[in-house]
Amino acid sequence: MNTNVYEELAKRLNALPNGFPPTDDGRELKLLAKLFTPAEAELASHLRPWLETPEDIAARLERDAGELRNQLKTMTRRGLVYAGRVEGTLGFKLMPFVVGIYEFQVSRMDEELARLFEDYFQVAFREMLRVKPQFHRVIPVYEAVRNSMEISPFESVTEILNGAQSWGVLDCICRKQKALIGKGCEHPIDVCMMMDARPNAFDNSTTIRALSKEEAMETLQRASDAGLVHTVSNNQEGLYYVCNCCTCSCGILRGMAEMGIANVVARSAFINQVDTDLCSGCENCLSYCQFNGLSMIGTLAHVDAVRCVGCGVCVLACSSGALGLVKRPVEEVMRIPETPAEWRTQRAASRGILD
Repeated sequence: MNTNVYEELAKRLNALPNGFPPTDDGRELKLLAKLFTPAEAELASHLRPWLETPEDIAARLERDAGELRNQLKTMTRRGLVYAGRVEGTLGFKLMPFVVGIYEFQVSRMDEELARLFEDYFQVAFREMLRVKPQFHRVIPVYEAVRNSMEISPFESVTEILNGAQSWGVLDCICRKQKALIGKGCEHPIDVCMMMDARPNAFDNSTTIRALSKEEAMETLQRASDAGLVHTVSNNQEGLYYVCNCCTCSCGILRGMAEMGIANVVARSAFINQVDTDLCSGCENCLSYCQFNGLSMIGTLAHVDAVRCVGCGVCVLACSSGALGLVKRPVEEVMRIPETPAEWRTQRAASRGILD
């Protein structure tokens, strides 16, 4: 393997706010070599983190624009670079490894890629998870919030889905990856949800199955019934996916379960509350909390305010109606970056790099 091109690409990916930390034994290079040909790695290492036309890229690299466009379009179809509209035409830019390149490999995930990612995860991924602002934040299902509480659209998963014009679903790459290394879990796999502000955005996709709004809500309900935690990117605007996560497989939540990193995900603005008059002491809710935020004190359920992330999963599982989400005190509510650009700026500053 010619490691030079992969070393350059790894450096470029680590220079992005999301990060792609190096390892002592170069296992991140083996991971990139599985995904990129040497020619693709070389080209990707020269892309910028903002959209450029093929003509502009070709001029910088002294390449033929037509040939370059074809190569970039092929890489886009394989989830290696991002394509979008710029200057009235198709433009391309470098994607971060997570969240980005890796998540787009669901159709290419095989046992070799699964093991290469696991090797990298165990050594370097925890460094990415410790940086703030976090990749993901928890959002509750609207039904879990007490009726008297006000909730903003970006704070409710159902309101986020209501604000879209297109909906889609694909397999969860995290559960697929864990299953391929013999460590799968029992949670449903076909619950990774996508959204778009444009109508019919997923109709021609080869990887995302288009859903009606009703089917999207049914998928969300199925995820809730399975005890999965709803998370989105850690910003208010530009939300385009809903991850339905578990601590047994999710690449982010595993940081809490396996590595003991307490703040791998930004908690919601809500916290669970027990109505002691309604709690029957049945203990059914305990198994639904993936963060060990519930316990029993005598015959009543008790909420650990530090561990509770405000997901509401246990609320929907409470048959007596004793649980419900309420707003955290103002001083405990973490400010959410408004835009993806603000998130990148804050994260770059946390890592001491230029965005």
